[in-house]
Amino acid sequence: MIDNASIESLKNSIDIVDVVGSFVELRKAGANYKANCPFHGEKTPSFVVSPAKQIYHCFGCGVGGDSIKFLMELEKLTYPEAIEKLASMFNFSLNYTKGSSDYSDAKRVLEIIGQWYVKNLHQNQVAMQYLQNRGISQSSIERFGIGYVPSGTEVMQFLKTSLLSMPKAVEAGVIAQSENAQGFYARLVERITFPIYAASGAIVGFGGRTITNHPAKYINSPQTKLFNKSRLLYGYHLAKESIYKNKKLIVCEGYLDVVMFHQAGFTEAVAGMGTALTTEHLPILRKGEPKIILAYDGDKAGISAALKAADMLSKAGFDGGVVLFPDGQDPADLIAKGESERVAILLREAKPLISFVIEKTCEGYDLHDPRAKEAAFGALKQFLDGLSPIVKDASIPLAATVLGVPEALFGKQTNAAQVKHRFVQRTDNTSIPLSILKTLLEKPAFIDIVLNVVDVKMFGEHRALFEAILRNEKDNPLLLGLSMSEDAHVMSEEELIKDLGKFLSRYYEMKLKRIVADQAIPFAKKSFMIRKIKTDIIPRLKKGELVAFEL
Repeated sequence: MIDNASIESLKNSIDIVDVVGSFVELRKAGANYKANCPFHGEKTPSFVVSPAKQIYHCFGCGVGGDSIKFLMELEKLTYPEAIEKLASMFNFSLNYTKGSSDYSDAKRVLEIIGQWYVKNLHQNQVAMQYLQNRGISQSSIERFGIGYVPSGTEVMQFLKTSLLSMPKAVEAGVIAQSENAQGFYARLVERITFPIYAASGAIVGFGGRTITNHPAKYINSPQTKLFNKSRLLYGYHLAKESIYKNKKLIVCEGYLDVVMFHQAGFTEAVAGMGTALTTEHLPILRKGEPKIILAYDGDKAGISAALKAADMLSKAGFDGGVVLFPDGQDPADLIAKGESERVAILLREAKPLISFVIEKTCEGYDLHDPRAKEAAFGALKQFLDGLSPIVKDASIPLAATVLGVPEALFGKQTNAAQVKHRFVQRTDNTSIPLSILKTLLEKPAFIDIVLNVVDVKMFGEHRALFEAILRNEKDNPLLLGLSMSEDAHVMSEEELIKDLGKFLSRYYEMKLKRIVADQAIPFAKKSFMIRKIKTDIIPRLKKGELVAFEL
């Protein structure tokens, strides 16, 4: 049995905000904290946690109690199980009047086996050479407790000689029972090990990296009473002090990335357990209210993971950005090459979460195809509708600019049929630039009208045609081809002015997209250019005025 004095000591040492906040995303509301109730479905938060009274209460379904009651109800535990789970979560040592605890026994197995893994590492030259080749220093190996697990036979022998219970080792996730129930076998064999800790600093499991070309490059401990990978972030116990202090949290993809980030001084870095970020990670990400930087590889898988995470974080109200490491390299590679300053620059220039979602979503569609553009609009509208009203309103101009549609389309009353019709109307009319050029070819007197408002580079792929017309190269094969083209027609002056307006509008819309996406333009200059186009040039063009070339 658990000693009563020990239980009271545990109660006095924990904060209900930390307990509930480990499972539910809490937000400050005056002197209390609020959240959507985890015990019944609701959209408006009615679940309140009082740090002063150390209790919780839901005004929707009526549940309430202290930290122990919360854990009992949420995870369907008995009273002793809830006490032991709380003690494990906060690295608190309970006293027992008789026997011992499942949690304390499992933690003891993990601690002892972890120490043995560390000793094994220094005796395995292949494992040590791998870590050295990846640029990991001895101090980092010690700081993160990196080890090595040898063959399964050696693991089983160590457990026996250390008098560790096989059933307890199974509960700790170190070994597993054979399918025929005739014996046990070791997990994570012949792998470099990365011990995984809860936020409190209590060891809960291991991650293992193969050095024998096993198809599964990384594997983790199985789900146990202690280990729940959906609520854990590797390295968080070492990063949390910097996270709280600097109000920044870097999420990367792997254990080695975290180790190398810390080694280079970026001590706010953490990583998921080989899985994408989920809503279950939000409570731990929210602690300290940091800015979240997603630092992922720039490959297809990295971009996809970053997009999903940025979407989720944006809708959950997080601030932050995304960094995609270029040329197939990951952060660990760059830091190992001595390019820590380049990494620092990339982190400082992180693309804001919402901007990243909008731009990457649009990149997944052919915006020249009205049906694809309609689908892109639907995806963007769904994303924007998931944001808070104020953030949504601030984000609509960017979404409309990148997609190339009026901001009004993102209004609440928009219906799909209306959107589809307008998309078809707004599709590129590729004959306009050719018709302008054919008109100039047949009616040179109109050239000055065009030159007053158009620069040669604005014709893009048709620039050579325009230059040939200006040089009056009547025998130029390009011009001969244009004169016979059925995709263009000769216009009157009135028609020319009207189509010039369309041509200019399209040019500045595309120009605006390029400016928004160009990270090389200084912020002040970019802001001026965007404001100039959106509030001056485009409105004048819509009024029928031909605006002289700028920018």
